[in-house]
Amino acid sequence: MDATTVLAEISGSIATVGYGLAAIGPAIGVGIVVGKTIEGVARQPELAGRLQVLMWIGIAFTEALAFIGIATGFIFGF
Repeated sequence: MDATTVLAEISGSIATVGYGLAAIGPAIGVGIVVGKTIEGVARQPELAGRLQVLMWIGIAFTEALAFIGIATGFIFGF
């Protein structure tokens, strides 16, 4: 095993760990969005429908961060 092989192996491992860390942010964000929606519905049940729509929009924007993380891995990983 030469130094180039070891460096390539480390680079691949770092990319995998990097995406794993990038996935934590959207997961926390979705948890916060859903939790705040549940809190809002508990406070004002008559707004449940509107809050649910806003929750889905918030989840979509939050999950876009995960897709950006995947794209970044493909762009800079190769």
